[in-house]
Amino acid sequence: MEGLFLNQPKYTIDDAPFNKFHLRITGLTFGSSFCDGYALGIIAVALTVFGPQMELNAMWTGLIGSSALIGLFAGSLVLGRLSDRIGRQRIFLVNFLLITIATILQFFVSGPAELFVLRLLIGFGLGGDYAVGSTLLAEFSPKKYRASLLASLNGVWTLGYVASNFVGYYLAQTGPDSWRWMLVSAAIPSIVVLILRIGTPESPRWLVSMGRVEEARQIVKKHIGPNVEMGEMITDSQTILGFRGLFSKRLRKRMAFGGIFKLTLVIPYFTIYTFLPSILRTMGFEQNFFADMMLNLFLLVGAIAGLWFLKKFSRRGFTIGSFAILAVSLFTLSIMQNGSQFLMLTAFLVFTFIMSAASNLTLVYPAELFPTELRGSGVGMVTAISRIGAAIGTFLLPVSINSFGLSTSMIGMSVILLIGMIVSIAWAPETKSLSLNEASNPLEEASNSLQETSNPLQEASNLLQEASNSLQESRK
Repeated sequence: MEGLFLNQPKYTIDDAPFNKFHLRITGLTFGSSFCDGYALGIIAVALTVFGPQMELNAMWTGLIGSSALIGLFAGSLVLGRLSDRIGRQRIFLVNFLLITIATILQFFVSGPAELFVLRLLIGFGLGGDYAVGSTLLAEFSPKKYRASLLASLNGVWTLGYVASNFVGYYLAQTGPDSWRWMLVSAAIPSIVVLILRIGTPESPRWLVSMGRVEEARQIVKKHIGPNVEMGEMITDSQTILGFRGLFSKRLRKRMAFGGIFKLTLVIPYFTIYTFLPSILRTMGFEQNFFADMMLNLFLLVGAIAGLWFLKKFSRRGFTIGSFAILAVSLFTLSIMQNGSQFLMLTAFLVFTFIMSAASNLTLVYPAELFPTELRGSGVGMVTAISRIGAAIGTFLLPVSINSFGLSTSMIGMSVILLIGMIVSIAWAPETKSLSLNEASNPLEEASNSLQETSNPLQEASNLLQEASNSLQESRK
């Protein structure tokens, strides 16, 4: 039987054919993204019922709205680092047990403090999955499909977010306890994901980095194929360990870029969409169901278009162009508060479309920045930085709107997006079309960035044109 494999072509894990196992890992990771989007989206609708009932002030509204994000910060940091020490597989399973239990307990809360604690725990589990899920998917995925699979997580997240809005609006008609049913409804997908994750194997790349080559070989042989060469993964092992390795001379620029890039992109995203119904009312959309559904539709369309943008543009060009368009569209929206509702909605739709498309990058870039033995810690640290920033922004937005108004608050977020653009121009590496080892090697960065993105401003202009074409197609 062994002789049958001798004449078959050899390949690495990066070049392996896509098979049923890859599909399974993809589905399990997609499940967590759906749950994350659903959990973070349903709270926005639940707060419109729960808030008036409990007479929440701006502080409690901000705390509950940001509680899952605070938990995401802690979970991605702690569980991401732990995944580099004990492996990906155990955390991949246990964190969803925590998420499921905390989600169910939300039904029984009697006050804002209890809900705050439970959503902290939900966020903690989801934070671990941000670090471990995308890491595991990246480490198993063939190079040809890696970016598309990782980017698709954003589309699935958006699907979960949009689904939560539809479910929330439906359940809002069921009575004063509707918010309880909204929050506990998130347990349905989380239970499914928890059950299906039983039996997931360990990452062979992590096993190799720990010197457990034979275990890795058996997993690769069973799930990917008998003709996978292990040499590339064996040479993948490095000597840098711990969080100090992330800030070593070799990786600190990538660590800084990853953290700032994701931070400046997700702050406007989460602060605006956590309080979307309230923001629409402030903008004058009293009957906001149509506007809300249009924005949710553009979130979905943008997430799908972002998959194509990843293939069309370099990582740098897509990143820089997105920041530029987002900053301009949000600033335009901020100075139109007393203008035409049609123009305001159009500017908001452009912002929504590009934000959703660019969010694909937040799941692709971090997994490509760090070597195997630091990938969980690196992705976790980047996620932690972004989520604590988003949590602070989400907490402060109601206070900022009350104190300074919506227009000034949006101008502040436009400035944040401009900072992201400047940092990306200076530090963003080019990782497109590279193997995971090559992409995570800073030594490959300079030459490949020059080859792939000789004129990032031109690529930004191209992105604007493609976005315009996609928006026109979506209206037909």
